[in-house]
Amino acid sequence: MISFVGAGPGAADLLTLRAAERLAAADVVVWAASLVPEEVLDGCRDDVVLHDSAGMTLEEVTAVFDAHPNAAIVRLHSGDPTIYSAVAEQIDWCRRHHRDYEIVPGVSSVTATAAAVGRELTVPGLAQTVVLTRLAHRTAASVPARESVAEMARRGATMALYLSAARPEALQAELLCDGSAYSPSTPVVIGYRVSWPDQEIVLSTVGTLVEDLAVMGRTMSTLILVGDVLAEAEVPVRSHVYSGGYAHTYRASGGTPR
Repeated sequence: MISFVGAGPGAADLLTLRAAERLAAADVVVWAASLVPEEVLDGCRDDVVLHDSAGMTLEEVTAVFDAHPNAAIVRLHSGDPTIYSAVAEQIDWCRRHHRDYEIVPGVSSVTATAAAVGRELTVPGLAQTVVLTRLAHRTAASVPARESVAEMARRGATMALYLSAARPEALQAELLCDGSAYSPSTPVVIGYRVSWPDQEIVLSTVGTLVEDLAVMGRTMSTLILVGDVLAEAEVPVRSHVYSGGYAHTYRASGGTPR
């Protein structure tokens, strides 16, 4: 079995129980030392075979899979393996070669960053949608035109931006494009290696994003959250979920259990 496991944002105690179990049972682990702290591997067996994927190509990673047809293999991805992990092409290899595989989800850097600043990303009356995207650059062909940062900015949803801190001017320009629902005062959270010992979090705005990123000096391992929900303010509309006047399957109007 090949297990594509989410290592979470960094802190070893943010591994899921299932992720820890897969690592403890692994014969082979392929992991990116540049993105995942070594402490995450503390639960592995002493005889585990480790491969650092930081400098490996897809073909070199799948060659490891091919060389161990009967092993318990963990392909350890940072964050959650279903988001910007290139796991799909590895799954294609598994299917072509009739290898059993599974995906073990992990804590995303999006949720870790929101939690670190004590924010909910979906707030009634402000935003009910979260967009996970990135600024197109060297791999621009991967980003459909209809999904550019500018197109997403015109919708005004809460936005989580991966792989975008290295080009702050271009990012700011797209966030403030013609027709954007954002303004220079729209709140921003910049999170660098959230949950690592050297974590940095800066509360910013779209208007000061370029300056704040320059001061931080971070271009990698940085997530940027954008949206009105990030402001320190009381919610404008109370959620129906716990409203006494809102009946649903498990509760009658007035708060009486059904």
